[in-house]
Amino acid sequence: MNDKKTFISTRRAPEAIGVYSQAVRAGGLVCLSGQIGLSPNTQQLVEGIDAQIEQVFSNLASVAEAAGASLNDALKITVYLTDLAHFPRVNEAMTRFFTAPYPARAVVGVASLPRGALVEADAILSCLD
Repeated sequence: MNDKKTFISTRRAPEAIGVYSQAVRAGGLVCLSGQIGLSPNTQQLVEGIDAQIEQVFSNLASVAEAAGASLNDALKITVYLTDLAHFPRVNEAMTRFFTAPYPARAVVGVASLPRGALVEADAILSCLD
């Protein structure tokens, strides 16, 4: 194990479905891997764009909490959408998971996501002690 990095894992978010960690902490930064709308209880994709957006941010919040942080520690969020028409729904959901001032953010339109997901998001958190 690399002593400069701490690997974060929680059962309150879906298990990794590939070769990656849920999050990695190095110094005062925590990088959260991309989350899709998988239920941590079933490892199955929830149905519908609104449910998936909620699940994505809930999963990110759970991983952030496991790292001793919250989504309000986010410096940068990247959201990937298979249909950019859902952009307003992401904005609306973010008001429930973040408080102003909001983190920097990019929203990217993509052709497809793992398991047929409609949305994915990752984050970089600042966790200076």
